[in-house]
Amino acid sequence: MRATAVAAVTLPSGFQEQIVFTGLNQPTNIEFSPDGRVFVAEKNGRIKIFDDLADPTPTIFADLSRDVHNQWDRGLLGLALHPNFPSSPYVYVLYTYDAPPGQTAPVWNDTCGDANNGRCVVTGRLSRLRASGDVMTGEEQVLIHDWCQQYPSHSIGDLGFGTDGMLYVSAGDGASFSATDYGQLGNPINPCGDPPGGTMTPPTAQGGALRAQDLRTTGDPTGLDGTVLRLDPQTGAAAPGNPLSASPDFNTRRIVGHGLRNPYRLAIRPDTNEVWLGDVGWSTWEEIDRVVDPTSGVTNFGWPCYEGAGRMSSYDNANLNLCETLYSGAGQVAPHYTYHHNAAVVPGENCAAGGDAISGLAFYPRTGGNYPAAYAGALFFADNSRGCIWAMRPSTPGGLPSPTNIEAFGQAAASPVDLAIGPGDELYYLDLSGGTVRRIRYYPGNQPPVARITAAPTSGTAPLTVAFDGTTSTDADPADAGRLTYKWDFTNDGTVDATTPTATFTYPDNGSFTAKLTVTDTLGVTGTTTVEIQPGNSAPTAVVDSPTADVRWRVGDRITFTGHATDPQQGTLPPSRLSWRLSMRHCESVENCHTHPLLEWTGVGTGSFVAPDHEYPSYLQLELTATDDEGMSNTVVRRLDPETVDLSFATDPPGLRLSVGASTATTPFTRTVIVGSTNTISAPSPQSANALTHTFANWSDGGDGTHVVTAPATATTYTATYTSAPGCADSFGYICTTTTTRPFVPADETVLPMTGDDVAAQVTLPFSFPLYGQTYSTAWVSSNGFLSFVEPEGPSAINTPVPDVSRPNAAIYPFWDDLVIRADSTIRTALVGTGADRRFVVEWRNIGQYGSSSARITFSVVLTPDGELTFHYADMNTKGRERGDSATVGIEDATGTLALSYSTNQPNLVNGTSVVFTPPGAS
Repeated sequence: MRATAVAAVTLPSGFQEQIVFTGLNQPTNIEFSPDGRVFVAEKNGRIKIFDDLADPTPTIFADLSRDVHNQWDRGLLGLALHPNFPSSPYVYVLYTYDAPPGQTAPVWNDTCGDANNGRCVVTGRLSRLRASGDVMTGEEQVLIHDWCQQYPSHSIGDLGFGTDGMLYVSAGDGASFSATDYGQLGNPINPCGDPPGGTMTPPTAQGGALRAQDLRTTGDPTGLDGTVLRLDPQTGAAAPGNPLSASPDFNTRRIVGHGLRNPYRLAIRPDTNEVWLGDVGWSTWEEIDRVVDPTSGVTNFGWPCYEGAGRMSSYDNANLNLCETLYSGAGQVAPHYTYHHNAAVVPGENCAAGGDAISGLAFYPRTGGNYPAAYAGALFFADNSRGCIWAMRPSTPGGLPSPTNIEAFGQAAASPVDLAIGPGDELYYLDLSGGTVRRIRYYPGNQPPVARITAAPTSGTAPLTVAFDGTTSTDADPADAGRLTYKWDFTNDGTVDATTPTATFTYPDNGSFTAKLTVTDTLGVTGTTTVEIQPGNSAPTAVVDSPTADVRWRVGDRITFTGHATDPQQGTLPPSRLSWRLSMRHCESVENCHTHPLLEWTGVGTGSFVAPDHEYPSYLQLELTATDDEGMSNTVVRRLDPETVDLSFATDPPGLRLSVGASTATTPFTRTVIVGSTNTISAPSPQSANALTHTFANWSDGGDGTHVVTAPATATTYTATYTSAPGCADSFGYICTTTTTRPFVPADETVLPMTGDDVAAQVTLPFSFPLYGQTYSTAWVSSNGFLSFVEPEGPSAINTPVPDVSRPNAAIYPFWDDLVIRADSTIRTALVGTGADRRFVVEWRNIGQYGSSSARITFSVVLTPDGELTFHYADMNTKGRERGDSATVGIEDATGTLALSYSTNQPNLVNGTSVVFTPPGAS
């Protein structure tokens, strides 16, 4: 098949995307053989081979669909060829096996009634298949059958070979993606038998997402969920040199990385054995993780205790031993790169934000290749939900891909789900939704034109007159703009039928024809495209009879669907010509959604399904496709919205933090959820606010500090009651105290060049300063009364309670309020003292408060090399605002998930009284 250029994606100058293969059914993985053949895995368990890039018709290499559980995000996801293929004729596959532990597939037959109710338990399988020509020969050799997985996402992941010839494998935790899951869910509860077995309760629970930390519980057999394995590719046993090869536990020996949520994709950095992982996040962060040396030690990336570089608040707040000991011990290995769900990866990019799912990794060669030199050694990574591909390029030749050097490479790409460098050292990617394989070519000189056709009508009664329009064809080279020439071949018989940008043609007889347009630029380079025309045939009409669009479903409802179709030529189509697809549209916000395919039915006019448990906002999408005998089809879509309820959350006293599902917020707040959904709620304890330590006492519904709530049909308020006592501390180990013995330290050295409102200035620190386990050398000083170690994304004039994942983060808040630099105001810095007694001072002198022309306050923060902070206050009168009744005073980590608040919107600040924040271990 000839590659067809497409235009939806936005690429850097000189690059062009082309469609190489079409007609695939949810392709998930692509591999290129040295002999030119192309292997493509489909989610349903079929592996197809194309002879080369010009072959339009693949051969079925293997059909594993009987054993593959193809539902939600489960399926055949991992594929790899032996490094010496085809001399070593082995194809490796990683898939979700359609049976619980100890049972034989097929058990569920891809139709679990509600796969997200915690009862649809499956396992995972790693196998190798032997190739004989273009087909599998002999029996599947199962290398590992493990990975008990309770929920329909976070399934198995990806495969890759290192330069050491060893096979690397990734897999997810198999836990819930909508509730804080530590093994307390399902019916029966804990069906994977996670230790210690039975119903899990904090703090000793080890199930659910905590499977990713199972390597740390040595008193029971080790599971493989949430891990990276290094294996002997002949046997599936632990590879020689693995760091835990002396363990008596077979699985423990295999593991070189763990603490992962959903490492859907991995890539091996060229000429190394470094394993780079794309780990799909939950509420806030997508991660690119790096196992630097798989044989030197096991890398723990921290999930579920950490997400991104910071603590995962919902699991932290459940006070689980496996997390608490990780926080107080060596901790996790931070990601190489993270991006926030509500922020652009590259400012100004045309990529959707929210609902994120990192879905592809591929390294460009360090040498050779025809891409520009800036891409040598670059890491390409994709996000299926955002529909974009980025290039993380090295800052220096031969260096690591740098998080500070990222380019929006392919914007508005077509559902990218796997990336690979293929023939010609070009980037290829799979389009999951559209069933295509695409490549991105670079033209250092003249670029070919992109041919496009608009044709109407494309079917109907013969004789059929069709209007063709090629004027939307383009050429990226300015010299060719407006100078393309056109050749039409309306029956694809090699005859030029017209040479104008637009033309009409009448098809006198019934049949199926391919109309072809060739456009040519001024240097004679061409681009082609085609469209199918079917005179004598019209598309059928599909009709969804039920459910109607006004149906509202609850979790667990059984919904029956019916439909029919009529065709102008064939009349009423039989059910055998109908197919159905049910999808969950999972939304980050009401209109920002991505798709999880749930179920499919073929050849039926009616059926039913159970409404699944899921976070809100989300809705179901039911598609009916009718196809006539000539292959023309019509698809209709029925949106099915859930019945929702508002759950309100409060604390006594008010203003404390509670966790609901993935999010943590300051009360009071309300969450809209689907009726019947499972929601984990936590009352973090202890927590500090307003110079008091608050300890959980009870919930209004009588539940434990962390427990599951099934959403009722009517609005309900859940209140957590705390007992309060003087004190100020956080779970990291910071404490805050007040003192009247430390005099105000003025900053009389440097006046920062800051004037007006909502401004910030970057300063270089005279010494490295530690905050929440990270060390900083520069900071941004804001006119709004805070100092941030990461650049603020905006003025942040309105304070919020902390922690808050929105910026500013990695911040110090001596007086965060809406402030303004008046004519008599200055913001100043100074270094005082010498040696170990050095102190860096930032002072807001005589600063104004927005909305008042007369109000003035003075305050400062003093930093010491050991991480101690002191806030000083002066010139404050007795008015509430000048004493902090609209200000946040405290400190916050880099992820906005951990903070110590002295006060929020409370008039607690007094002239001459300093607030001191002391880090753990400091005297």
